[in-house]
Amino acid sequence: MRSEHQSPEPEARTETGGAPAGLGARLAVTVFPVLVLAAGAAGMVSPSSFTGWAPSVPYLLGVVMFCMGLTMTPLDFRSVLQRPWAVALGLAAQYVIMPGLGWLIAHALGLSPELAAGLILVGCAPGGTASNVVTYLARGDVALSVSVTSVSTVLSPLVTPPLALLLAGEFLPVDAGSMVTDILKTVLLPVLAGLAVRLLAGRYVTRALPVLPWLSVLAIGAIVAIVVAGSASAIMSAAALVFLAVVLHNGLGLALGYGVGRLFHLGVPASRALTFEVGMQNSGLAASLAAAHFSPAAALPAAVFSVWHNVSGALAAAWLSRRSR
Repeated sequence: MRSEHQSPEPEARTETGGAPAGLGARLAVTVFPVLVLAAGAAGMVSPSSFTGWAPSVPYLLGVVMFCMGLTMTPLDFRSVLQRPWAVALGLAAQYVIMPGLGWLIAHALGLSPELAAGLILVGCAPGGTASNVVTYLARGDVALSVSVTSVSTVLSPLVTPPLALLLAGEFLPVDAGSMVTDILKTVLLPVLAGLAVRLLAGRYVTRALPVLPWLSVLAIGAIVAIVVAGSASAIMSAAALVFLAVVLHNGLGLALGYGVGRLFHLGVPASRALTFEVGMQNSGLAASLAAAHFSPAAALPAAVFSVWHNVSGALAAAWLSRRSR
Protein backbone atom coordinates (compact mmCIF):
# COMPACT_ATOMS: atom_id res chain seq x y z
CA MET A 1 0.00 0.00 0.00
CA ARG A 2 1.07 3.52 -0.60
CA SER A 3 2.53 5.50 2.25
CA GLU A 4 0.50 8.42 3.58
CA HIS A 5 3.32 10.77 2.64
CA GLN A 6 3.93 9.49 -0.86
CA SER A 7 3.15 12.04 -3.54
CA PRO A 8 0.37 11.37 -6.06
CA GLU A 9 0.90 10.45 -9.68
CA PRO A 10 1.92 13.42 -11.84
CA GLU A 11 -0.87 13.10 -14.38
CA ALA A 12 -4.58 12.35 -14.50
CA ARG A 13 -7.29 12.39 -17.11
CA THR A 14 -9.49 15.44 -17.37
CA GLU A 15 -13.23 15.50 -16.76
CA THR A 16 -13.95 13.05 -19.53
CA GLY A 17 -10.50 11.73 -20.14
CA GLY A 18 -7.78 13.27 -22.24
CA ALA A 19 -5.29 15.95 -21.40
CA PRO A 20 -2.89 15.59 -18.51
CA ALA A 21 -3.76 17.12 -15.18
CA GLY A 22 -2.29 20.41 -14.03
CA LEU A 23 -3.53 23.54 -15.76
CA GLY A 24 -5.82 21.42 -17.95
CA ALA A 25 -7.33 19.77 -14.88
CA ARG A 26 -8.02 23.09 -13.21
CA LEU A 27 -9.61 24.34 -16.42
CA ALA A 28 -11.74 21.19 -16.53
CA VAL A 29 -13.20 21.56 -13.06
CA THR A 30 -14.00 25.25 -13.59
CA VAL A 31 -15.09 25.53 -17.23
CA PHE A 32 -16.80 22.17 -17.71
CA PRO A 33 -19.43 22.61 -14.97
CA VAL A 34 -20.24 26.06 -16.37
CA LEU A 35 -20.73 24.62 -19.86
CA VAL A 36 -22.92 21.79 -18.56
CA LEU A 37 -24.93 24.25 -16.46
CA ALA A 38 -25.42 26.46 -19.54
CA ALA A 39 -26.65 23.43 -21.47
CA GLY A 40 -29.15 22.65 -18.73
CA ALA A 41 -30.34 26.25 -18.74
CA ALA A 42 -30.85 26.05 -22.51
CA GLY A 43 -32.96 22.94 -22.10
CA MET A 44 -35.01 24.67 -19.41
CA VAL A 45 -35.54 27.96 -21.24
CA SER A 46 -36.24 26.47 -24.67
CA PRO A 47 -37.40 22.86 -24.28
CA SER A 48 -39.01 22.89 -27.72
CA SER A 49 -35.55 23.28 -29.27
CA PHE A 50 -34.69 19.77 -28.13
CA THR A 51 -37.96 18.08 -29.05
CA GLY A 52 -37.29 14.75 -30.69
CA TRP A 53 -33.65 14.57 -29.54
CA ALA A 54 -34.23 11.94 -26.85
CA PRO A 55 -33.32 8.95 -29.07
CA SER A 56 -29.86 10.45 -29.61
CA VAL A 57 -28.92 10.28 -25.91
CA PRO A 58 -27.43 6.74 -26.06
CA TYR A 59 -25.32 7.72 -29.08
CA LEU A 60 -24.07 10.84 -27.31
CA LEU A 61 -23.12 8.71 -24.32
CA GLY A 62 -21.33 6.36 -26.70
CA VAL A 63 -19.23 9.31 -27.90
CA VAL A 64 -18.29 10.13 -24.30
CA MET A 65 -17.31 6.56 -23.53
CA PHE A 66 -15.37 6.19 -26.80
CA CYS A 67 -13.36 9.28 -25.85
CA MET A 68 -12.74 7.74 -22.43
CA GLY A 69 -11.49 4.57 -24.13
CA LEU A 70 -9.13 6.62 -26.30
CA THR A 71 -7.48 8.01 -23.16
CA MET A 72 -7.01 4.57 -21.57
CA THR A 73 -3.96 2.33 -21.71
CA PRO A 74 -3.23 -1.04 -20.09
CA LEU A 75 -1.32 0.91 -17.42
CA ASP A 76 -4.65 2.25 -16.14
CA PHE A 77 -5.30 -1.22 -14.75
CA ARG A 78 -1.89 -1.65 -13.12
CA SER A 79 -3.16 -1.05 -9.59
CA VAL A 80 -5.38 -4.12 -9.98
CA LEU A 81 -2.23 -6.23 -10.01
CA GLN A 82 -0.13 -4.06 -7.72
CA ARG A 83 -2.77 -3.43 -5.05
CA PRO A 84 -5.77 -5.68 -5.68
CA TRP A 85 -7.03 -5.17 -2.12
CA ALA A 86 -7.22 -1.39 -2.51
CA VAL A 87 -8.97 -1.63 -5.90
CA ALA A 88 -11.42 -4.25 -4.59
CA LEU A 89 -12.19 -2.05 -1.58
CA GLY A 90 -12.81 0.92 -3.88
CA LEU A 91 -15.16 -1.11 -6.07
CA ALA A 92 -17.05 -2.49 -3.07
CA ALA A 93 -17.42 0.99 -1.59
CA GLN A 94 -18.54 2.39 -4.95
CA TYR A 95 -21.21 -0.23 -5.55
CA VAL A 96 -22.45 -0.50 -1.95
CA ILE A 97 -22.37 3.03 -0.54
CA MET A 98 -23.86 5.04 -3.40
CA PRO A 99 -26.74 2.67 -4.28
CA GLY A 100 -27.56 2.32 -0.58
CA LEU A 101 -27.46 6.07 -0.03
CA GLY A 102 -29.72 6.64 -3.03
CA TRP A 103 -32.29 4.22 -1.62
CA LEU A 104 -32.13 5.72 1.89
CA ILE A 105 -32.38 9.33 0.70
CA ALA A 106 -35.26 8.51 -1.65
CA HIS A 107 -37.20 7.08 1.31
CA ALA A 108 -36.16 9.79 3.75
CA LEU A 109 -37.27 12.62 1.43
CA GLY A 110 -40.37 10.82 0.18
CA LEU A 111 -39.40 11.24 -3.47
CA SER A 112 -41.88 10.36 -6.19
CA PRO A 113 -41.33 6.96 -7.83
CA GLU A 114 -39.70 8.52 -10.91
CA LEU A 115 -37.30 10.69 -8.93
CA ALA A 116 -36.54 7.91 -6.45
CA ALA A 117 -35.70 5.45 -9.22
CA GLY A 118 -33.57 8.09 -10.96
CA LEU A 119 -31.61 8.91 -7.80
CA ILE A 120 -30.99 5.22 -7.08
CA LEU A 121 -29.86 4.70 -10.67
CA VAL A 122 -27.26 7.45 -10.22
CA GLY A 123 -25.94 5.51 -7.22
CA CYS A 124 -25.84 2.26 -9.19
CA ALA A 125 -23.75 3.77 -11.99
CA PRO A 126 -19.96 3.31 -12.10
CA GLY A 127 -17.58 6.06 -11.04
CA GLY A 128 -17.21 9.17 -13.14
CA THR A 129 -13.90 10.05 -14.81
CA ALA A 130 -14.01 13.53 -13.28
CA SER A 131 -12.91 11.77 -10.09
CA ASN A 132 -9.46 11.27 -11.63
CA VAL A 133 -9.02 15.01 -12.06
CA VAL A 134 -10.12 16.06 -8.61
CA THR A 135 -8.05 13.27 -7.05
CA TYR A 136 -5.02 14.82 -8.73
CA LEU A 137 -5.97 18.31 -7.53
CA ALA A 138 -6.52 16.97 -4.00
CA ARG A 139 -3.05 15.36 -4.03
CA GLY A 140 -4.56 11.92 -3.84
CA ASP A 141 -3.55 8.58 -5.33
CA VAL A 142 -4.30 9.11 -9.02
CA ALA A 143 -3.18 5.64 -10.12
CA LEU A 144 -5.69 4.04 -7.75
CA SER A 145 -8.42 6.47 -8.84
CA VAL A 146 -7.92 5.70 -12.54
CA SER A 147 -7.86 1.95 -11.88
CA VAL A 148 -11.08 1.97 -9.85
CA THR A 149 -12.84 4.14 -12.46
CA SER A 150 -11.70 1.89 -15.30
CA VAL A 151 -12.61 -1.40 -13.58
CA SER A 152 -15.97 -0.13 -12.31
CA THR A 153 -16.83 0.97 -15.86
CA VAL A 154 -15.89 -2.42 -17.32
CA LEU A 155 -17.92 -4.21 -14.62
CA SER A 156 -20.97 -1.94 -14.93
CA PRO A 157 -22.94 -4.22 -17.32
CA LEU A 158 -22.77 -6.97 -14.68
CA VAL A 159 -23.34 -4.83 -11.58
CA THR A 160 -25.53 -1.82 -12.39
CA PRO A 161 -28.65 -3.63 -13.74
CA PRO A 162 -29.08 -6.11 -10.83
CA LEU A 163 -28.49 -3.33 -8.29
CA ALA A 164 -31.10 -1.16 -10.03
CA LEU A 165 -33.53 -4.08 -10.06
CA LEU A 166 -32.97 -4.74 -6.35
CA LEU A 167 -33.23 -1.15 -5.11
CA ALA A 168 -35.22 0.81 -7.71
CA GLY A 169 -37.55 -2.06 -8.55
CA GLU A 170 -39.81 -1.20 -5.62
CA PHE A 171 -40.50 2.20 -7.19
CA LEU A 172 -40.74 1.41 -10.91
CA PRO A 173 -40.48 -1.76 -13.03
CA VAL A 174 -36.88 -2.49 -14.05
CA ASP A 175 -36.00 -4.59 -17.10
CA ALA A 176 -32.53 -5.67 -15.98
CA GLY A 177 -31.86 -7.72 -19.11
CA SER A 178 -32.56 -4.81 -21.42
CA MET A 179 -30.45 -2.56 -19.21
CA VAL A 180 -27.50 -4.95 -19.53
CA THR A 181 -27.79 -4.75 -23.31
CA ASP A 182 -27.94 -0.95 -23.26
CA ILE A 183 -24.85 -0.66 -21.04
CA LEU A 184 -22.94 -3.07 -23.26
CA LYS A 185 -23.81 -1.03 -26.36
CA THR A 186 -23.38 2.47 -24.93
CA VAL A 187 -20.55 1.96 -22.42
CA LEU A 188 -18.48 -1.19 -22.71
CA LEU A 189 -18.25 -1.51 -26.50
CA PRO A 190 -17.34 2.17 -27.07
CA VAL A 191 -14.74 2.05 -24.27
CA LEU A 192 -13.18 -1.12 -25.70
CA ALA A 193 -13.26 0.37 -29.20
CA GLY A 194 -11.50 3.50 -27.97
CA LEU A 195 -8.90 1.41 -26.13
CA ALA A 196 -8.29 -0.66 -29.29
CA VAL A 197 -7.82 2.48 -31.39
CA ARG A 198 -5.40 3.84 -28.78
CA LEU A 199 -3.36 0.63 -28.91
CA LEU A 200 -3.32 0.51 -32.72
CA ALA A 201 -2.79 4.20 -33.45
CA GLY A 202 -1.42 5.58 -30.20
CA ARG A 203 0.82 8.19 -31.79
CA TYR A 204 -2.06 9.83 -33.63
CA VAL A 205 -4.44 9.56 -30.69
CA THR A 206 -1.89 11.22 -28.40
CA ARG A 207 -1.93 14.29 -30.63
CA ALA A 208 -5.72 14.47 -30.32
CA LEU A 209 -5.88 14.03 -26.53
CA PRO A 210 -6.25 17.75 -25.73
CA VAL A 211 -9.37 17.90 -27.94
CA LEU A 212 -11.13 14.85 -26.48
CA PRO A 213 -12.35 16.47 -23.23
CA TRP A 214 -14.04 19.26 -25.15
CA LEU A 215 -15.70 16.80 -27.52
CA SER A 216 -16.90 14.79 -24.54
CA VAL A 217 -18.23 17.78 -22.62
CA LEU A 218 -20.20 18.87 -25.69
CA ALA A 219 -21.82 15.44 -25.72
CA ILE A 220 -22.48 15.56 -21.97
CA GLY A 221 -23.93 19.05 -22.31
CA ALA A 222 -26.25 17.86 -25.06
CA ILE A 223 -27.39 14.95 -22.86
CA VAL A 224 -28.15 17.33 -19.98
CA ALA A 225 -30.01 19.76 -22.26
CA ILE A 226 -32.15 16.95 -23.68
CA VAL A 227 -32.92 15.51 -20.25
CA VAL A 228 -33.78 18.90 -18.77
CA ALA A 229 -35.95 19.80 -21.76
CA GLY A 230 -37.85 16.53 -21.39
CA SER A 231 -38.55 17.13 -17.71
CA ALA A 232 -38.94 20.93 -17.61
CA SER A 233 -42.33 20.73 -15.91
CA ALA A 234 -40.99 18.35 -13.26
CA ILE A 235 -38.13 20.74 -12.57
CA MET A 236 -40.53 23.58 -11.88
CA SER A 237 -42.35 21.56 -9.23
CA ALA A 238 -39.50 19.59 -7.65
CA ALA A 239 -36.26 21.50 -8.28
CA ALA A 240 -35.48 22.22 -4.62
CA LEU A 241 -36.21 18.66 -3.51
CA VAL A 242 -34.09 17.12 -6.28
CA PHE A 243 -31.21 19.47 -5.52
CA LEU A 244 -31.37 18.57 -1.83
CA ALA A 245 -31.39 14.86 -2.66
CA VAL A 246 -28.39 15.22 -5.00
CA VAL A 247 -26.38 17.31 -2.51
CA LEU A 248 -27.01 14.76 0.25
CA HIS A 249 -26.20 11.83 -2.03
CA ASN A 250 -22.97 13.34 -3.29
CA GLY A 251 -21.84 14.84 0.05
CA LEU A 252 -22.42 11.69 2.07
CA GLY A 253 -20.72 9.64 -0.67
CA LEU A 254 -17.62 11.84 -0.51
CA ALA A 255 -17.47 11.63 3.29
CA LEU A 256 -18.08 7.89 3.50
CA GLY A 257 -15.59 7.18 0.70
CA TYR A 258 -12.87 8.91 2.68
CA GLY A 259 -14.00 7.18 5.87
CA VAL A 260 -13.74 3.73 4.27
CA GLY A 261 -10.18 4.43 3.16
CA ARG A 262 -9.14 5.56 6.62
CA LEU A 263 -11.01 2.72 8.34
CA PHE A 264 -9.05 0.17 6.33
CA HIS A 265 -5.72 2.03 6.76
CA LEU A 266 -5.13 2.78 3.08
CA GLY A 267 -3.31 6.01 3.86
CA VAL A 268 -4.25 9.59 3.11
CA PRO A 269 -3.60 9.69 -0.69
CA ALA A 270 -5.53 6.46 -1.30
CA SER A 271 -8.33 7.59 1.01
CA ARG A 272 -8.65 10.79 -0.97
CA ALA A 273 -8.91 8.74 -4.15
CA LEU A 274 -11.77 6.72 -2.65
CA THR A 275 -13.44 9.97 -1.58
CA PHE A 276 -13.99 10.94 -5.18
CA GLU A 277 -14.38 7.44 -6.59
CA VAL A 278 -17.36 6.89 -4.29
CA GLY A 279 -18.87 10.37 -4.37
CA MET A 280 -18.62 11.11 -8.12
CA GLN A 281 -20.71 9.07 -10.55
CA ASN A 282 -21.04 8.50 -14.28
CA SER A 283 -24.17 10.62 -14.32
CA GLY A 284 -24.29 10.62 -18.13
CA LEU A 285 -24.88 6.87 -18.06
CA ALA A 286 -27.48 7.24 -15.32
CA ALA A 287 -29.32 9.93 -17.30
CA SER A 288 -29.29 7.81 -20.44
CA LEU A 289 -30.58 4.70 -18.66
CA ALA A 290 -33.23 6.64 -16.73
CA ALA A 291 -34.56 8.30 -19.87
CA ALA A 292 -34.61 5.00 -21.76
CA HIS A 293 -36.01 2.72 -19.05
CA PHE A 294 -38.08 5.02 -16.81
CA SER A 295 -39.07 8.53 -17.90
CA PRO A 296 -37.54 11.96 -18.63
CA ALA A 297 -38.40 12.99 -15.05
CA ALA A 298 -36.42 10.04 -13.70
CA ALA A 299 -33.34 11.37 -15.52
CA LEU A 300 -33.55 14.69 -13.65
CA PRO A 301 -31.44 13.64 -10.61
CA ALA A 302 -28.66 12.52 -12.97
CA ALA A 303 -28.76 15.82 -14.85
CA VAL A 304 -28.45 17.79 -11.60
CA PHE A 305 -25.77 15.41 -10.32
CA SER A 306 -23.69 15.92 -13.48
CA VAL A 307 -23.30 19.60 -12.61
CA TRP A 308 -23.17 19.44 -8.82
CA HIS A 309 -20.56 16.69 -8.42
CA ASN A 310 -18.06 18.72 -10.44
CA VAL A 311 -18.65 21.78 -8.24
CA SER A 312 -18.46 19.88 -4.96
CA GLY A 313 -15.50 17.82 -6.17
CA ALA A 314 -13.53 20.93 -7.08
CA LEU A 315 -14.28 22.54 -3.71
CA ALA A 316 -13.35 19.40 -1.79
CA ALA A 317 -10.15 19.02 -3.80
CA ALA A 318 -9.13 22.62 -3.11
CA TRP A 319 -9.71 22.15 0.63
CA LEU A 320 -7.80 18.87 0.79
CA SER A 321 -4.95 20.29 -1.24
CA ARG A 322 -4.64 23.20 1.19
CA ARG A 323 -4.54 20.76 4.10
CA SER A 324 -1.61 19.00 2.41
CA ARG A 325 0.31 22.25 2.21
